[in-house]
Amino acid sequence: MATTPAPPQAPPKPTWDPRRPQPVFPWLRPTIRIRLTLLYGGMFLIAGILLLSIIYLLAAQAINTGNQPLFKIVSADNLQVSSDNCPGIAGSRLPLSDFNTAIAQCVDHQRQAALDNLLSRSLLALLGLAVIAFAFGYAMAGRVLSPLGRITRTARAVAGSDLSRRIELDGPDDELKELADTFDDMLERLQRAFTAQQRFVGNASHELRTPLAINRTLLEVHLSDPGAPVELQQLGKTLLATNERSEQLVEGLLLLARSDNQIVERKPVDLAEVATQAVDQVHAEAEAKGVTIRGVRKPAVVQGNGVLLERIALNLLQNAVRYNVPEDGWVEVTTDVQHGQAVLSVSNTGPVVPAYEIDNLFEPFRRLRTERTGSDKGVGLGLSIVRSVARAHGGHIAAQPREGGGLVMRVTLPV
Repeated sequence: MATTPAPPQAPPKPTWDPRRPQPVFPWLRPTIRIRLTLLYGGMFLIAGILLLSIIYLLAAQAINTGNQPLFKIVSADNLQVSSDNCPGIAGSRLPLSDFNTAIAQCVDHQRQAALDNLLSRSLLALLGLAVIAFAFGYAMAGRVLSPLGRITRTARAVAGSDLSRRIELDGPDDELKELADTFDDMLERLQRAFTAQQRFVGNASHELRTPLAINRTLLEVHLSDPGAPVELQQLGKTLLATNERSEQLVEGLLLLARSDNQIVERKPVDLAEVATQAVDQVHAEAEAKGVTIRGVRKPAVVQGNGVLLERIALNLLQNAVRYNVPEDGWVEVTTDVQHGQAVLSVSNTGPVVPAYEIDNLFEPFRRLRTERTGSDKGVGLGLSIVRSVARAHGGHIAAQPREGGGLVMRVTLPV
């Protein structure tokens, strides 16, 4: 008799808990709420004690002043009185009823003077304590909220494509430290994801280089045969052009993956020299298309990678030459230092570009009014590489349509 197989057992439960461990007494955790409550409550208590102490000292001084006798009887026969505090009865001879009235008025006057003196000094003391309390509160609030400034600075650095930054906040285990730790965990996962993506693109590009190089060699060998039929030679030229386009695509993907990283090793690079080198490389193509290259290139030294910065200028110039008018076209290349930043500007004549399509030009494999690449002017990665390289150097690129057609490309880099 066949035995029925036992049902599969459930996998064992993990021995570790990925969630954050909870303290035994959660209400004893030094949270921001408890710390702020203790801090400002203690400040209020100290300020109240100081204010009461000052008022007590002022009142004691007023009472001490009031203990002095208001008058002295010089002669009991004629009721002659001497007084420093009541000038109205000093040295005068008054009837008993008038004397009592004058004494009552003098006492009231002295009481009012003591109260006015106490009030004025208390107000001055309160004003001084208020200034001290505001200054101390401002300093303590800045100390308590300083981790938020650290988190903000790290987030701003991460926004500049530097995923290697971490907050690593130390101090009490409160809400701010929990936020910083969560942010660090998120950055760690993002960096791993981006690194894996760049590694995949780089490895795929390297793997594709070998078969493409082999195909190019075979095609060139067959095309060098003088006895090959004309149809075969035409087919070989078409395949060679397609292979060259694929090689350009692979090189662009590899450069795009490499330029997304932050530049670690930086050297002084003059944008004027970089732009001149790029102009020399596209000069022949510009002459063939009837495009004039002009512009004044002033020295603008930045810290960065010279090869990648030259790629910025070369890509912008190639696009400016290829996407130009058929006749009497021009490209203007200028470099300068403006407001403490180095600026590379490339302007050209060309077709009219709507403002709402500017952002699409910087997307990979996108062109004006086309979803994918479909022409012989490039592989659609030029401006994407320019934007990535500019970001890796801490700069940015902005495009603006020209009146009458064409674009103005401005690359801004920190000096």
